[in-house]
Amino acid sequence: MAEANKQTASILNDLIETCRDGQNGFRSAAEGVNDAELKALFNRYSAQRGEYAMELQALVSGLGGKPETTGSAAGALHRGWMDIKQAVMGKDVAAIVSEAERGEDVAKEAYRKALQEDLPADIRTIVQKQYAGVLEAHDNVRRLEIQTHG
Repeated sequence: MAEANKQTASILNDLIETCRDGQNGFRSAAEGVNDAELKALFNRYSAQRGEYAMELQALVSGLGGKPETTGSAAGALHRGWMDIKQAVMGKDVAAIVSEAERGEDVAKEAYRKALQEDLPADIRTIVQKQYAGVLEAHDNVRRLEIQTHG
């Protein structure tokens, strides 16, 4: 595998981990809320992150690399989703939304950093499209956080 492809695959694998952590985090958030609308929103974002991860995995494979398949426990800490289980166990909607917002801050930054790299044009287009979805989710979750915290 060419060096440029290795670098691109590494960037994409980092995004795959970020997406898997978001997928798992949003799934946990959905399980922790009773509000049907909030549950549906979190489930939708969980599914979205799963789709993003699969799309990125296909790109890594296309580059000749080995795609990441999971998020990581250590990485989840850095990606903002580590405290979601505790918030869910306490059924604290405000805390769940805060954890989701923290996870989204980290996802937003991961995509922003990836887009600063020298990515092939076709891959950049996909990453930019996903970044737009991450920004939309971030902004929605941020609004929810403001609402739940008064």
